[in-house]
Amino acid sequence: MIENPEEVGPSKELYEHHKFTATAGQEPLRVDKFLMNFIENATRNKIQQAAKDGNIHVNDKAVKSNYKVKGNDVVRVMFAHPPYENLLVGEDIPLDIVYEDDDLLVVNKPAGMVVHPGHGNYSGTLINALIHHIDNLPTNSDDRPGLVHRIDKDTSGLLVVAKTELAMTHLAKQFFDKTSERKYHALVWGHVEDEEGTIDGHIGRHHKNRLQNTVYFGDEEEYGKPAVTHYKVLERFGYVTLVECQLETGRTHQIRVHMKHIGHTLFNDSRYGGEKILKGTTFTKYKQFVDNCFKILPRQALHAKTLGFIHPTTGEKMSFTSETPDDMLQCFDKWRAYARHREL
Repeated sequence: MIENPEEVGPSKELYEHHKFTATAGQEPLRVDKFLMNFIENATRNKIQQAAKDGNIHVNDKAVKSNYKVKGNDVVRVMFAHPPYENLLVGEDIPLDIVYEDDDLLVVNKPAGMVVHPGHGNYSGTLINALIHHIDNLPTNSDDRPGLVHRIDKDTSGLLVVAKTELAMTHLAKQFFDKTSERKYHALVWGHVEDEEGTIDGHIGRHHKNRLQNTVYFGDEEEYGKPAVTHYKVLERFGYVTLVECQLETGRTHQIRVHMKHIGHTLFNDSRYGGEKILKGTTFTKYKQFVDNCFKILPRQALHAKTLGFIHPTTGEKMSFTSETPDDMLQCFDKWRAYARHREL
């Protein structure tokens, strides 16, 4: 919250809803276009109205929508009410709890459920469900109750949630020290030639599309953070491949970014271009087949399959495996049948 009537206009109290720092190499770009790259589901009209109302600030001064953002500028979106995501309330939402004790719980998140409230998703999230289920959840470094790690909205699978401060600290350290175990199953476009491999590349926000992350190498490594993904082939279906990915680090969209980087975008990953036919024939029947697969699996083909860690109180090694969701299994079956038909 800031309080300076000379800079913010008639409202003396404004609450920060979004804050972004432009990279050092940012080319001059209108602030409304800049924010559209950052804020998912935001429209240019709404952003321009916010600027007109004096709610967009660059380096703590209100700016108009035509202000050109430059390198290292700090852009903040301010409103007279607190962010909705800070007004967390419990909601009676069913949870698929795999394990629970006094220190933690492991939940199997369905695809489509947002983990934490944010722009456009202020209710119906995993956090809303957890607050209803557990009293006095500890917060992580981002003030997000109970969360040790996250998975994307359209990714299904296992998450561990801390119920005490001790559990939060202990589990967060395991993830930081790379001693936790996280394995995912992913269906990717293309024939993955090597049986297994490692992708080692810094991940950071894409310079042009701020809703995407990308891999940076060499002199550009400073734009990203170290990220390592190990993968191995589980099954090949011709134009797509089922792989297991093991995370050594936990960057945003890590598997999605790393697999695209090596030429194997996740199947039906609309943010990274996987909703297009990237491999295969030009036959109409093939297009219809793929479209049917997209309908069966209307999300990126990614599932957090295995989760392992040391229990923060007992010191016991804990390991959990979740069933692959039905939408992914049906998609695998269709590709399996297609691959057999091609071999005949």
